[in-house]
Amino acid sequence: MKNFTQIIFIFLFATGQLFSQQEKGILGSENWLNNWTEFRPNQSDYGEPTKILAGNITENTILKKSQVYLLLGSVFVTNGATLTIEPGTVIMGDQKTNGSLTITKGAKIEASGLPTDPIVFTSNRTVKRAGDWGGIIMLGNAASNRFGNGSASSFFPDLPPSNYALANYGGENGQDDSGILKFVRIEYAGKRLKNGSYFSGLLLAGIGNSTTLENIMVSYSGGNAFDVWGGRLDMVNMVSFRANNNDYEFNFGAQCHLTNSLAVRSPYVSNSTGSRCLRVMSYDRKENIDFSKKATSIVAKNITFVNDSPDLETDIKMGLVKAAVYVGDYASLDMNKSVISGFNPAVILEDKISVNQQNLEKIKFKSMYFNNCNGNIFVENNANNEDLENWYGNSAFFNVYSKSPNAETFIDFYNERRPDFRLRINKIIASNEVDPDLRMD
Repeated sequence: MKNFTQIIFIFLFATGQLFSQQEKGILGSENWLNNWTEFRPNQSDYGEPTKILAGNITENTILKKSQVYLLLGSVFVTNGATLTIEPGTVIMGDQKTNGSLTITKGAKIEASGLPTDPIVFTSNRTVKRAGDWGGIIMLGNAASNRFGNGSASSFFPDLPPSNYALANYGGENGQDDSGILKFVRIEYAGKRLKNGSYFSGLLLAGIGNSTTLENIMVSYSGGNAFDVWGGRLDMVNMVSFRANNNDYEFNFGAQCHLTNSLAVRSPYVSNSTGSRCLRVMSYDRKENIDFSKKATSIVAKNITFVNDSPDLETDIKMGLVKAAVYVGDYASLDMNKSVISGFNPAVILEDKISVNQQNLEKIKFKSMYFNNCNGNIFVENNANNEDLENWYGNSAFFNVYSKSPNAETFIDFYNERRPDFRLRINKIIASNEVDPDLRMD
């Protein structure tokens, strides 16, 4: 009986260990990327536009799957109208006129695709490139930490002064509802503007948590893939693929839960000047924000950040690979049960952040899997990270450190059509000890 009890205990312990390891990175009993995502969008033929969308949409409108739509210039959904998009509909952004779609405060978008019939926003060019068209902008009534309300007018340099209000966002309604984006792809957005800035694939400004944001893929964005300014929102099953700039950027008091989401970076596509998988900030300029309001606070759970360098060591030497995560002053990040694989290093904290208990309690990394990174967590411009390693390497945080190639780390990393970025569980060797080879020189 005693032996039987011991066997049961060992079995339960091993099973518990297995399932605890399965909890790291993106989850799913099946590969939830199947069917609705597209990792080779340049090989997709969506046909030619059959209808034009231009100017302001001021009444409830339905876009039908039977048509292919062209966004000509800056298109605004206004006057409290709802833009409904049928599953399988294709909308193209015009390259010459910086085609973009903006959902203004009080208006809604109901873009609810299906796993087998996603809604696609893409470029109208024959040979598509990152930054061909503007992107999608959603403006809501939730709070930011700016003085007064914010504006996205910088994206519309030709907007008449009488229409400036169309670009405003922000308020006090954390429950605001801007509609639904679900099973949606946004390809080749992020156009560069004359002022040197970029559109984002999807900009969410002042969005409330009654808005549904699930299963959204942004691929080959010229600017940030997902950009969040203020607001209070939940983002589930997001995918950023080969963005030129940041994959996920949060700023201006954003209060956000990012769950079960993925970013895949390429050193030959991504901007090498400092773009990240995750950038968490509370301000661009201190004089523009109200410190009596909430600072940016992000909870990121079951996230996978991976760099697909075929020769990581060489790409790092050439300066093509940067840190995966950047946390700025006065911002909070709680990142847990997540994977960071193949970066230089894994995390950078802004040099304004002093390494003390008060600050580190606002920047949490727990039950993480740090793999094949050239160093783990550092303060910007400081190669001595001993205090940070001692803090985050404590066994109480349950962080795991490893060094293995992507093909051995993920289930089907190099499948171009249907990759699977879930972890190969049997390849994880749980350890709370930091491999000295993983430290930055």
